[in-house]
Amino acid sequence: MASDQNFVNFVLDQIKNVGVVTAKKMFGEYGIYVDEKLVGLICDNKLFIKPTNAGREFIENVLEAPAYEGAKPSFLIEDKIEDSEWLSELVRISVKELPTPKPKKKK
Repeated sequence: MASDQNFVNFVLDQIKNVGVVTAKKMFGEYGIYVDEKLVGLICDNKLFIKPTNAGREFIENVLEAPAYEGAKPSFLIEDKIEDSEWLSELVRISVKELPTPKPKKKK
């Protein structure tokens, strides 16, 4: 089941003061980017944040699940998705730990 655009917009509106936040369609679902860095996925109207050590410490009681079949486990954000301040802080500290994407090769 593909994610609903209203849910994607809601998630984007919740994440504030972390940089440029965008959602890009990927295989019928969405990748969440901050300043061109992939930080999470939205699949089946669920938010998954890429796991980091700092993110794990911040969340404390981590719930991990794969975003789709065959994917590595990510942090599944359910209860606190409506807490904009908390979600923004999680994204902010996760972005710091995630690697910078490699430049794309010109064709």
